[in-house]
Amino acid sequence: MMVRYLMREKGVTMRVFLTGGSGYIGQATIAELVGQGHTVEALARSVRAEEAVVAVGATAVRGGLADLEVLREAAARAEAVIHLAQASSGEEDLAAAAAMQDGVGGGTYVHTGGTWVYGDTDGVQDETAAWNPPGAVAWRKAVEDAVLARTADGGRPVIVQPGLIYGGDNRLIDAFFVQPGTEKGAISYIGDGGNRWALVHIDDLAPLYVAALSAEAGSVYVGVGGVNPTAKEVAEACARAAGLDGKTTSITLEQASAEMGPIADAFALDQQFTPAKAQRELGWQPSHTEPLSVFAQD
Repeated sequence: MMVRYLMREKGVTMRVFLTGGSGYIGQATIAELVGQGHTVEALARSVRAEEAVVAVGATAVRGGLADLEVLREAAARAEAVIHLAQASSGEEDLAAAAAMQDGVGGGTYVHTGGTWVYGDTDGVQDETAAWNPPGAVAWRKAVEDAVLARTADGGRPVIVQPGLIYGGDNRLIDAFFVQPGTEKGAISYIGDGGNRWALVHIDDLAPLYVAALSAEAGSVYVGVGGVNPTAKEVAEACARAAGLDGKTTSITLEQASAEMGPIADAFALDQQFTPAKAQRELGWQPSHTEPLSVFAQD
C-alpha cells in the first residue's frame, strides 16, 4: 500500500528500471524521467548500449531480455519498471515481463504494446476497441492478458500502446518510404493511400510513459496525438522533405510485402484513435498536432 501511495504523490521521485533504454523511445523516456528527478537503471546488452543509456542519465545494467535473473533483480531494486525493449518473440516478451513483475512486486510495471493490435478501426476508436491484429503483432494478445492478470495478485500492471511514432531520429516510417518508388523519384504508399495512420510524436510519447507510473492498476492507454492523417498525405509530405516536389506513387500490398515482409500489413491498416483516456486520467496533453508539417521538414 505504501508503494501505491507514493506512486500517486505528484513530485515524488522514484527508482525506475527500464529496458530498451538505448533505443529511440528509451533514450527519450530516460531523459524525461531524469528531467523529472527520477533515478534510472537501464538494461544494456552491449558496450554501445551502455554508453547510450549513460549519456542520457541512467546507470547501466548489463544484460538482455533473456537474462531473467538480471531482470528480476534489477526490478526488485526499483519502485517501478518501464519495459520498452522489443522482444524477439512472444515467449521471450512474456518471460521477461513475468520476471520483472516478480521483481517489482507491488510497484508499477508499465508494458509496451501498440495500436496495430486493433486492426482497422472503422472510424475513431479508443482502448475499448476490439482486437483484430495483423499476423505480425498477433502474439501480443497472450502477453498483454498475462501482464494485466497480475492485478488480481496485487500487481500494478499498466499498458501503453503507442501509435506510429515520428519525430527525432525515428526510422520506422523512413523504412516504409524507402520501398519501391523512392529510387524512381517518388515516395510510395499502399493502394489508394486513403488509410489513416494513428501517429504520436516521440516528444509526447516519453511523457506519457512517465505519467503512466501513477496510473491505476490494470489501466491501458493508447499513445496517440489525436491527429490521424492518411498514408498518402504522409507520403506527400515526406516527398517534399526529400526534395521530390511532393511526388508519390501507389504500390500494391503484395509489392510492399515483398520488400518489408509481414509488417506491410500493419502499414496498410486504417486506424484512428483518440487520446482522451490518457488526457482525462493522467493529465497527458500531446503538444504535436501538425505531423504533416514535421514530415515535410525532416
